[in-house]
Amino acid sequence: MADPTGFLKYEREEPKKKSKEERLATWGEVYADVEPAERNEQVRKQASRCMDCGIPFCHSSGSGCPLGNLIPEWNDLVRRGDWAAASDRLHATNNFPEFTGKLCPAPCEAGCVLSVSPLSGGPVAIKRVEQTIADQSWEAGYVQPQVSAVSSGQRVAVVGSGPAGLAAAQQLTRAGHEVTVYERDDRLGGLLRYGIPEFKMEKKVLDRRLAQLRKEGTKFVTGCEVGVDLTVEELRAGYDAVVLAVGALRGRDDKTTPGRELAGIHLAMEHLVPANKYVEGDGPSAVDAAGKHVVIIGGGDTGADSYGTATRQGALSVTQLDQYPTPPSTRDDERSPWPTWPYILRTYPAHEEAGERKFAVAVTRFIGDDEGNVRAVELRQVRVVKDPETGKRMVTPVNDEVEELPADLVLLAIGFEGVEHMPLLDGLGLSLTKRGTLSCGADWQTESPGVFVCGDAHRGASLVVWAIAEGRSVASAVDAYLTGASDLPAPVHPTALPLAVV
Repeated sequence: MADPTGFLKYEREEPKKKSKEERLATWGEVYADVEPAERNEQVRKQASRCMDCGIPFCHSSGSGCPLGNLIPEWNDLVRRGDWAAASDRLHATNNFPEFTGKLCPAPCEAGCVLSVSPLSGGPVAIKRVEQTIADQSWEAGYVQPQVSAVSSGQRVAVVGSGPAGLAAAQQLTRAGHEVTVYERDDRLGGLLRYGIPEFKMEKKVLDRRLAQLRKEGTKFVTGCEVGVDLTVEELRAGYDAVVLAVGALRGRDDKTTPGRELAGIHLAMEHLVPANKYVEGDGPSAVDAAGKHVVIIGGGDTGADSYGTATRQGALSVTQLDQYPTPPSTRDDERSPWPTWPYILRTYPAHEEAGERKFAVAVTRFIGDDEGNVRAVELRQVRVVKDPETGKRMVTPVNDEVEELPADLVLLAIGFEGVEHMPLLDGLGLSLTKRGTLSCGADWQTESPGVFVCGDAHRGASLVVWAIAEGRSVASAVDAYLTGASDLPAPVHPTALPLAVV
């Protein structure tokens, strides 16, 4: 039984970060190194704040974790110092807890009962506990390859090596199927490799999981675009089932703002991918912020990733623009009541390091120099309103004031439009929905028989925890398709959505 008064004894504490100077001098993760014994004791106290609620909203797929992580159970195991059992309970629902521990925004914490009122001192530090269990699991050798004792004789191809594809591959390999993962990039990991900066998750964390998958029997092929290098006919002939985990990497662009054609204006991923390749040792990036005034348009995760990357590259200044007003610092119960995901101001470590953010502004014009390069952006204060008839959002200036902001490099981080157009989809006879995603039935199967879809390719750009949940669920569906039944867990249904106010 958990300590029902733990949240009264201990305050919520975040892990300590390295100094700003140290963070900007290296690409390493931002959090300070702590001796394992000291770290574990700190986290044991944090886990003691969990009350083992009668209704644990933290691991409800609607209001908390879509994986159904057994959070109260492993919190109590950590409280008691039973790290081996905590590791077992955590890995029972999550293939890659170190990925979610580092990258997930933690909807579980938003659904924690201690989030009901700020008087509680804040939610349980679930994400920190999860990450520490994962770290301890590797350090103590709890993580070992799980090799299947049987072979089904069935072959499965997984297209895409992001978190959804890797989760599906691991589950299917452990079920006894022969799984091959195809990745068109030169290295494995998808957005985990080339979208997530090193300061958020060092790639050695990804590489050790890939080593585990290989030891379990999963095969990998890199530098192979399925549908081109491996034809659809070869794919169909060589595999009994196919899982599409190709992501939703088609970046949203802005072709309407005057001056968009100027050199020095890029989609954010055109900046992040080569920056991550540079850290991998592939040489200088073609889109480098060194010595430049950088303007980032878009206030989400991708914008924050570009923000931290630009400062580490040596930008003269970094300014992130958001067309919406500054969010409140605490939950507005009318707009986003507990246990929904709260609309609040989110400050990432990158925002603490340098630069500034501007809210309720929009770029009305990109200004160029005589050589066709962007040199500034023209800003207006704006208000975003929704058309009551069409539901379409409209951005309108609130006054006639114009601000000119220096900009040698402009990065568009305004979201993703869905799955990229690729020969593979044409070859399989699949078309995209209006949202730019691939549809499927209740069994995760697309209109093409034996072809399944999961992750961002099905859901649209989303969270790493949803990608892993969908990968696990599609593995169960593929296993049932190949063998007639499956004991693999399926934490989410294809139509599952997080709880929200409409």
